[in-house]
Amino acid sequence: MTTPTRYVALLRGINVGKAHQLGMPRLTELLTERGHGNVRTHLRSGNVVLDSPLEETELAAELEGALEEEFGFAVPVVVRTGAEIAAVVAGDPFATLATDPARYLVTFFPTPPAADRVDALPPAEGGGDYLVRGRELYLWLPDGISNTPLGSWKWDRLLGVAGTGRNWNTVLRLAELAG
Repeated sequence: MTTPTRYVALLRGINVGKAHQLGMPRLTELLTERGHGNVRTHLRSGNVVLDSPLEETELAAELEGALEEEFGFAVPVVVRTGAEIAAVVAGDPFATLATDPARYLVTFFPTPPAADRVDALPPAEGGGDYLVRGRELYLWLPDGISNTPLGSWKWDRLLGVAGTGRNWNTVLRLAELAG
């Protein structure tokens, strides 16, 4: 039997407005019923920490299938190991720049954006900064998401891959829960 890995599963686009509502207690039950261990959720925005013997891509596919079967709508899932989340925190590129963790976001992608897409990104103007490193996009939005121009960029289109973002407070908490 394979030793389980501690994972963080990030669900995209749930509990935003009235669409795609998904209860965290039922989500915890569902994932436990499906054989995942030590299942914990954080906030209502789709953050799950769990143990699973599956590989990352298998786990993402299994969770997406289970969620659609149970809740009746597709939910994209991005998965990282606990060690990968810890590395995101340890490698914080804006540690000396980002002064408000609520205005500092990390977008997690299932696969790295193509290098030519990253190279084609325009420079940051109007405040804030960004960095694409591997499968993460770090966004420092000093005036908030709606008031910093970078916050309105269509990152999924620019990079050719859809991701899901979390603020730095949430990233830190997930690293703690997955540690």
